[in-house]
Amino acid sequence: MLYLIAHIAHHWMHFAMAAYDSLDQELIAILREDARAPVSKLATLLGVSRATVQKRIDRLLSSGAILGFTVRALEDVDENGINAVMMIEVEGQSTARTIRALRGIPELRRLHSTNGKWDMVAQLTAGSLADFDRVLRDVRDVDGIVNSETSILLSSI
Repeated sequence: MLYLIAHIAHHWMHFAMAAYDSLDQELIAILREDARAPVSKLATLLGVSRATVQKRIDRLLSSGAILGFTVRALEDVDENGINAVMMIEVEGQSTARTIRALRGIPELRRLHSTNGKWDMVAQLTAGSLADFDRVLRDVRDVDGIVNSETSILLSSI
């Protein structure tokens, strides 16, 4: 099953506040919940005309406050599974080899390079605590990984 969501810029509030009023904020909040909502439904919920909603969406898209719309597969969101982030430290010059090995672990949904103490951050999902434990062992067994720290995501807010 596919879900459409609005990708909203994380720092959209850093734009000039005068340019984005409470109507824009309400519109963005609704789109975060249901990016598939038709303009007519958005207009009803916001108490404005469809033309107003369409102009707002167009302006928010052109300004970068809304980055666009995309598809997320159900497999990307497993609310019944164990979701976590793992910070990973890689030794020396083995980063490319380590990345290839990590990409072979299917429970690692995303892998990001980063700065600071950790070299990479992995987003992982496991079906059970036993699977989660196995994934942690699998990651730690990859050549080149010298340290990791994992935090389970308890809830989305």
